[in-house]
Amino acid sequence: MKKQNRVLVVGSGGREHTLVWKLSQSRVVGEIYCAPGNGGISQFAECVPIKVDDIAGIVDFACEKEIDLVVVGPELPLTLGLVDALEKAGIKAFGPSRKAAEIEGSKAFAKDLLQRHNIPTAHYGVFNDIETARNFAREIKGPWVIKADGLAAGKGVIICLTLEEADSAIEEIMIGSTLGQAGEKIVIEEFLEGEELSILAFCDGKNIVSMVPAQDHKRIYDGDEGPNTGGMGAYTPVPAATPELMAEIDRIILQPVIKAMEKEGRPYRGVLYPGLMLTKEGPKVLEFNCRFGDPETQVVLPRLESDLGEIILAVVDGELDKLNITWKPQACITVVMASGGYPGNYQTGYPIKGLDTVPANDVIVFHSGTRVIDGEIVTAGGRVLSITALGNDLAQARENAYQRVQQIEFEGAQFRSDIANKALKGKNQLTGK
Repeated sequence: MKKQNRVLVVGSGGREHTLVWKLSQSRVVGEIYCAPGNGGISQFAECVPIKVDDIAGIVDFACEKEIDLVVVGPELPLTLGLVDALEKAGIKAFGPSRKAAEIEGSKAFAKDLLQRHNIPTAHYGVFNDIETARNFAREIKGPWVIKADGLAAGKGVIICLTLEEADSAIEEIMIGSTLGQAGEKIVIEEFLEGEELSILAFCDGKNIVSMVPAQDHKRIYDGDEGPNTGGMGAYTPVPAATPELMAEIDRIILQPVIKAMEKEGRPYRGVLYPGLMLTKEGPKVLEFNCRFGDPETQVVLPRLESDLGEIILAVVDGELDKLNITWKPQACITVVMASGGYPGNYQTGYPIKGLDTVPANDVIVFHSGTRVIDGEIVTAGGRVLSITALGNDLAQARENAYQRVQQIEFEGAQFRSDIANKALKGKNQLTGK
């Protein structure tokens, strides 16, 4: 019988709930802890009140509990060197090293890496002074995409339609914003047109295996209107992601990136998640993430047929090439239910009703921002729940997900009613509450 590993998952969102849920089904996983976890995660794991950026606290806890494997969810602890610290303490950890995580931690590093290795991306410039940045904006054709170099919790990217907007965005990020060090350096790039695609891939430093492709919905309102969020829903499969396109992405983007990182002394282990734009010239990289996506994880992992625990251990041990990873043929959709006012100011602490309703088969409610107070689950974040459903096709998965959404209530709840409409060509549009 295979060893039952004691596992610690780091994080508190819908992504981490999905990871814990899937790992709880693994034959190589025993006890599961989660730091800090949330109201839903507590059903599958023991939640411990350690913040994700408390590197010393996480390492101490892992040593104290004799944890066999740590799975790191968010980007912040990865960029702070959590994996390095755990490995130094003799604990296996799933995620890139601090140097490898710079592929998300610095957009300038990522863009320069792409350019050095001839991997397709948008034309760009990197700047640390306002005047040079403004001059570059006048040299390229608009629209313009202005990005803070460092981690900015989804608030460091501004799309500008006019030069006036570009000038304002440059000033806002570099001087007037609250982004701190993240905005001291900026990237300006040309705007790419096309369809976006999310590809999550397992990497062990030398080998890379793509998961099923997904598409995220970033804007808060139906029809891709309103400000960007952390993601209001996702779906898989994506009709545009044909086997031929996936093979091309592997050949011109994924394989070259892994080889480039190894060549530059930053071997990449964990999950690499490039956000891609499918342009007329072919797929191009928008940005990289150094971890599982959220809410993409909520639709990708329910389709995983293979044992996630075994895959993660193979990644950590550099043996990914020994596995044959398989996927369910079903479609999957997740709909995010968010607090009123999100992505701006919002209130929390509202009781959530309907969670105890018996769900239909193939429907899972992942908690993104909840906590338990006096035995009751209440809202505790901007994105509160990810209502996830499988189906024989996208239409059925979508119907299953929205049926469950209608059964859940909390004060000010908002959600998009058009998740996967693009793939379904606008059919079966639902209305929100």
